[in-house]
Amino acid sequence: MRLRAAVRRAPRALYEELWAAPADRVPRMGEPGAPVWRPVFLVVLVIIAVGFTAVRTVELTPHGAEVSGLAVLVAVAQAAALVAGMSRPVGAWWAATALAVVAILATVATAPLDHPSEWVSGLPLSPRALYPNPFGGVALQGGALFLLALRVRRRRAVAALVLSTAPALFLALRTPPLPHSGLAATVLVFATATVLGSALRSLRLARKDLVVQAELTTEERARRTLLEERNRIARELHDVVAHHMSVISIQAQVAPHLVERPTEELRENLAGIRENALEALAELRRVLGVLRSEDAPAQGDDTRHAPQPGLDGLDGLVATVRSTGLAVALRTTGELRPLPPGVELSAYRIVQESLSNVMRHAPGASAEVVIGHRPTGLTVRVVNSPPERPAAPSPGVRHGLLGMRERAAMLGGELATGPTPEGGWEDTAILPVDAGTKTAEPNKTTEEVP
Repeated sequence: MRLRAAVRRAPRALYEELWAAPADRVPRMGEPGAPVWRPVFLVVLVIIAVGFTAVRTVELTPHGAEVSGLAVLVAVAQAAALVAGMSRPVGAWWAATALAVVAILATVATAPLDHPSEWVSGLPLSPRALYPNPFGGVALQGGALFLLALRVRRRRAVAALVLSTAPALFLALRTPPLPHSGLAATVLVFATATVLGSALRSLRLARKDLVVQAELTTEERARRTLLEERNRIARELHDVVAHHMSVISIQAQVAPHLVERPTEELRENLAGIRENALEALAELRRVLGVLRSEDAPAQGDDTRHAPQPGLDGLDGLVATVRSTGLAVALRTTGELRPLPPGVELSAYRIVQESLSNVMRHAPGASAEVVIGHRPTGLTVRVVNSPPERPAAPSPGVRHGLLGMRERAAMLGGELATGPTPEGGWEDTAILPVDAGTKTAEPNKTTEEVP
């Protein structure tokens, strides 16, 4: 019963596997797994097909007979099927198989096995004279099978191999052994084409998966780095926000004492402001405390709770960089005015990261830091001269520019980076300041030249 059911299902399964199911889509140029050699391979395939057309025409012509139109037609059709296998491997393989059957029925299987007219001087002609050598047809069929195995699953390729062997088996049963084209040689060619095509398909899919996985890994690494940088910015801005919330709480507590006879409504409102400020501060510390706890093993309490730096800390930063041997000039332009702590912190970190990049990627170069005060904000410009020698390979992935760009975007500003005409590098950040924002006391920044 099972055997009968399998036999009944065989035509449907054959239809599904070798006709209805689509083949792999050929990757476009530039996609993962796209073969860059495909145009060259197509040209070579056309040249091979043209050459085998002539060989196959001679094979399909009986000994001593003129070239027939059927032989030319079959040879051209088989060569065309081989070329079509580049784009339509399933249909091309079916066409090549059908043409192989036509060639066998028309030129080989119908030839007489032993006829008196085929005797010359009392000796029979050799099997090679009676039956044309189909080696060219085997090669064309094997090529179509190879192109099919490149684009379909291994199970479908094996099924195609079995069906491709059927005409060769029929030929072996109807004709005497032929030189260089027996059943064993035909099966060897077909099996080799199938195995090679399936192996190359597996290699292509594995390479495609590797490229896709590498891209996903790169995207995930960039996303993780972005989140880490934002967490770092959040941890640094925690102190700034906490300071302002504390000031609000203290001012709300002191305000009633600054009025001679404050009303109960005023006392209640100020008490509510102070209570809300304390609750907001507690929630902020609770949420951002998780972010700070990630750095607890690597940082001590003194480092984690140290005041966040501002523009007044640039002198110490520049002095530290100079101690490493890098010549740095610090200049301040424009009229100094109060700036929000977040703007000063972002400016300090941008200068710090830019100078670190100079030390890593431009050995022997000099750098200049220009802090420009504007009515609408602050401009930070760090430019370095060309390096004196190539930089040593830097371990890890460069994410400094990502952090600087995040800090500028957080304030609604912009960051522009790129090489200078002289061969150096320049980082320029524009950090806007809202005119209605209350700022801290101005920092004492002076112009300094080393």
